[in-house]
Amino acid sequence: MTTVHELKPGNVPLSIWRDIYFGAACSLATAAEPGVRAAEQTVDAIIAKGEPVYGINTGFGKLASVRIENADLVTLQRNIVLSHAAGVGDPLAVSVVRLIMALKIASLAQGFSGVRWQTIATLSACLDRGLIPVIPGQGSVGASGDLAPLAHMTAALMGVGAFLVAGKQVPAATALADAGLPLLELGPKEGLALLNGTQVSTALALAGLFEGEHVFRAALVTGALSTDAARGSDGPFDPRIHAVRRHRGQSEVAATLRDLMNGSPIRASHRFGDTRVQDPYCLRCQPQVMGACLDLMRQAAATLAIEANAVSDNPLVFTDTGEVISGGNFHAEPVAFAADMIAMALCEIGSIAERRIAMLVDPALSGLPAFLTPVPGLNSGFMIAQVTAAALVSENKQQAFPASVDSIPTSANQEDHVSMAAHGARRLSPMAANTANVIGIELLAAAQGCDFHAPLASSTSLEAARALLRQTVPHLEGDRYMAPDMAAATSLIRSGALAAAVGKPLPNMVEPAA
Repeated sequence: MTTVHELKPGNVPLSIWRDIYFGAACSLATAAEPGVRAAEQTVDAIIAKGEPVYGINTGFGKLASVRIENADLVTLQRNIVLSHAAGVGDPLAVSVVRLIMALKIASLAQGFSGVRWQTIATLSACLDRGLIPVIPGQGSVGASGDLAPLAHMTAALMGVGAFLVAGKQVPAATALADAGLPLLELGPKEGLALLNGTQVSTALALAGLFEGEHVFRAALVTGALSTDAARGSDGPFDPRIHAVRRHRGQSEVAATLRDLMNGSPIRASHRFGDTRVQDPYCLRCQPQVMGACLDLMRQAAATLAIEANAVSDNPLVFTDTGEVISGGNFHAEPVAFAADMIAMALCEIGSIAERRIAMLVDPALSGLPAFLTPVPGLNSGFMIAQVTAAALVSENKQQAFPASVDSIPTSANQEDHVSMAAHGARRLSPMAANTANVIGIELLAAAQGCDFHAPLASSTSLEAARALLRQTVPHLEGDRYMAPDMAAATSLIRSGALAAAVGKPLPNMVEPAA
């Protein structure tokens, strides 16, 4: 039976947002309806009074001082959507757009935006029936809301633009008619409420977090396997070392690595009489580097958990006093900072993994055959796989520069400081994909390295990971077409299958729902 998550506005845990991103269905809690209708009535009362209130009967941005007559209020809302649907670039992924829609539904349903219940229901019906608005990925500076991309989402509800339906682009009006849904005619304030907010930036950042969590957990497995392949020591994972430094993530990573290597005959074989005194940093400092990444990503997750449950449009409707107050909740600085943190962590996860790959292919460092091939020279083995890892890591380094430190004035200097959150978050999924490919290459290299220690094996947990890989990728005896091997390994990383195979609890960034 398919699970359908109920969105309780203001109280949705990250684990549910993650499920929605990966394809789970959701529905809106009907308990939100009275609050939404009360805010709608507040807007109606303001219009009846005839006083100018921003977002309801005025122009927008630099044009906020222009008064709009009641007869033109519907046209005003339609115009803001069409004029703001000015995005460019490749469409956002379906998984991201589904999350955007769910985030927007949960925000509007908190009753501070002044929209009608039927408007929220229309957006929810599109999500439920698989009508996914085609949203160009570029055009938001992460302040005054993610205006351009959210305008494309809203335009589709109005029958303008296109939906993706079962993977095919369909004109919006046609898709709505086929689904038995009417074209949405916006009421007062609704266009602005739908366009304003940080839902695009937040969804993109959450996508990076969720993809990054899979990559991080897999990297702990491949890091432990590389340690055994290089006949490295588990001494640096001793809990006493990490207890005196007191970082939670560092201690958790060390405990995980110890647990993964526990009972390894390869480790036992060189516990005594090994002339090496210390391992290279890429092995020895895994708890310090990966633990810092874990702490950083958890901090980002905490920020995004708050933002995902936030009301971030402007102005806001307060039904208890009948006031509509302008502010700046649309400014996505918290999301921009979170995205920058995730970017740094992804960069470092890949960077230290690439160093382990480079170590394994170098016989002077690993003691293994050159480039992990039984007959080096005739065969190149993992020579170019390591080069690919290096290329991906360097690409991530170029992408990791903080987006949040940039700003450029917009809207005739009315919006004079912006967050760049959308750009900062949009890079995360490609960075996570790069890092997943690096970890996939490490999985291949570490498994190959352990093969040379036969008949000695690694621990039960790590042998389970190797066995999973060997179901699709055999030992590399002589050179063969490498790309399919790398793709198969990376799929185990991105799907979470590798982390699940070890049968051990691994640290996470997204805490399970209570």
